[in-house]
Amino acid sequence: MIKQITKFFSALPPQEGKIDAGIIKQQYNRLRWSVFISSTLGYSLFYVCRLSLSVVKKPMVDAGILNESELGMIGSALFFTYAIGKLTNGFFADRSNIRRFMATGLLLTALINLALGFAIPFMLFALLWGLNGWFQSMGAAPSVVALARWFSNKERGTYYGLWSASHSLGKAITFVVVAFFVSVAGWQWGFWGAGLIGLVGALVVAIFLHDSPESCGLPSIADYKNDHAVVSSTGKSVGALQKEVVKNPFIWILALSSALMYISRYSIESWGIYYLQAQKGYTNLEASSIISVSAVSGIVGTVISGFISDRFFHGSRNVPALIAGILNVVSLLLFLFFPDGNIWADTLSMVVSGFALGILITFLGGLMAVDIASKKASGAALGLIGIASYIGAGIQDLVSGFLIGANHTSLNGVENYDFSTVKIFWLGAALLSVVAALLVWNAKAED
Repeated sequence: MIKQITKFFSALPPQEGKIDAGIIKQQYNRLRWSVFISSTLGYSLFYVCRLSLSVVKKPMVDAGILNESELGMIGSALFFTYAIGKLTNGFFADRSNIRRFMATGLLLTALINLALGFAIPFMLFALLWGLNGWFQSMGAAPSVVALARWFSNKERGTYYGLWSASHSLGKAITFVVVAFFVSVAGWQWGFWGAGLIGLVGALVVAIFLHDSPESCGLPSIADYKNDHAVVSSTGKSVGALQKEVVKNPFIWILALSSALMYISRYSIESWGIYYLQAQKGYTNLEASSIISVSAVSGIVGTVISGFISDRFFHGSRNVPALIAGILNVVSLLLFLFFPDGNIWADTLSMVVSGFALGILITFLGGLMAVDIASKKASGAALGLIGIASYIGAGIQDLVSGFLIGANHTSLNGVENYDFSTVKIFWLGAALLSVVAALLVWNAKAED
């Protein structure tokens, strides 16, 4: 059984002499775009199947199905299993058939969302949402490995930035399309809608994602683009290169900075809609619409991030990452502390937040670590960043759910919330992330 599973997910072997030399360029261009588009769209739909819970939190609390503390525990279950999965699946992805690996994960996370649309007990809900976290971890690593296999060193920043727009695209689909389903048909359609969308994505990945150039009878990307690393890793095994990643202190510092950034990120993505409803009096659809604005500006941030750093900073991500970190702090100050009732200020805060986080997710959330590590161990580098990031996100959901629930009272049918403590938690994490990122300013690529 284990051998069959291992064989199913193993990377495809090189296919020699399958494509005539005269049409290599044509085939390379066609397949590269197929890989890029399918991995970007596919990963955005992983996000839809992850953020579905954020849209239905207030309706589920209002319906008496779950309370804030239970929602915090459920949310953290996903993040903690996702964190472990990001690490292990990051290492597996370096050796895997990324088409099968990614398509299977998206299929299973979609099926879990479909199951959660039915009223089930808290413990079973938490178990399934935690299992969803594991399947969610089968999305990012194969996407990044696909970029490493199909795009050269000099292109990596630009295409990684474009691919990172999948985060914001997934948010936009969730906070607009899925939120509309919920407003029209009830909280159950938050999960059923996300599940159906995920099934379509799994089919797209299974058809259009390709494992590697060599498995398609093409030369490696380094040979095709004549873009070999200055210090070659030839002769070192994948395992040896992965060990170098684990021993690199700069990658661990980046992991800490990313974890703190993810606390501030998921304070908005997990609780932003709830906060706008409970604190500022918006409806679910209004609150979702305000948060969805961050998805649009997030796409802008991710798309330009790699291009700007490659073009104007010679591949260095430090300066744009610092600017984005400061903007993230400013956006939280505006969102959390500007007087209630001003939809323009709330919307502006989300425009700034989305743009800043789009850049930070690209840089702190992966690219800076991938730059430092060997290309052959890019999945491992992303895995280490991922486990730290989502441990941070999981801690955020636990702490946020507890603090919000502990400061929520109901008297004569009137609901009262005090968000003052949780605001400090969210803002403090954003500030500390900026400080930690400064410690890797002089880090250099090893390969």
